[in-house]
Amino acid sequence: MSTERRGQIVAGAIDLIATRGIRALTHRAVDTRLELPAGSTSYYFRTRHALIEAVADGITARSRADFAAAQRGHTADVALTIAARQPGPATDVTPGVTTGPPERTADITHDFPAAQHDPTADIARDIAAWLAHLLKHRRNELIARHALIIEVLSDPDLHARLAGSLFSLERATELFTALGAADPAGAAGDFLALLEGLVFDRFAGPRADQPATVEQLARPLSQFLANASCDYSQPISE
Repeated sequence: MSTERRGQIVAGAIDLIATRGIRALTHRAVDTRLELPAGSTSYYFRTRHALIEAVADGITARSRADFAAAQRGHTADVALTIAARQPGPATDVTPGVTTGPPERTADITHDFPAAQHDPTADIARDIAAWLAHLLKHRRNELIARHALIIEVLSDPDLHARLAGSLFSLERATELFTALGAADPAGAAGDFLALLEGLVFDRFAGPRADQPATVEQLARPLSQFLANASCDYSQPISE
């Protein structure tokens, strides 16, 4: 019951932030929203900071659960094997997502047997499908996360946890290394900025009232990936 109640409170806090704003987040407001006895939220999360930490952890856990579900259903995911582009054995890379230990990471593998086949369009579409999933099923989490990221700018640790709750710089760097980018870390940072921008545009930006299609989301991703990648057969100049 304790775990279930904690999850209920975290979900209630996320919905409260998304619908009423960050200033509305109080223990009493969460109790009222969930019709819980007074003091229930503060019993599980003694301070507002502890409640915000729980929200950050909840968003990250939801990301991991979604990937696990995708793995079980063998649906399209952003975990790809860039077999045709690697100079050595194929390596599974999961770009742009926060993951837990390897055993908790979804790994939907796409094979590219022909060396002449450019996988960037496939990668872009898979990542676009993940973004579309976020926008359709986790809109309140996206809104709450954005509000909280600004709220905790003065707390480096918590800010980093929230900033990394959806997209992983480490995994994105692995992707651009596999694609042969001249500057994998730089490309990864720019790519995550693109992902954040695409998502923000559709939940709070100029096109927030317009549903995003996978094709629309994939177009700028494909262009970026194609520009950042290069042929492994050609040496990278220093």
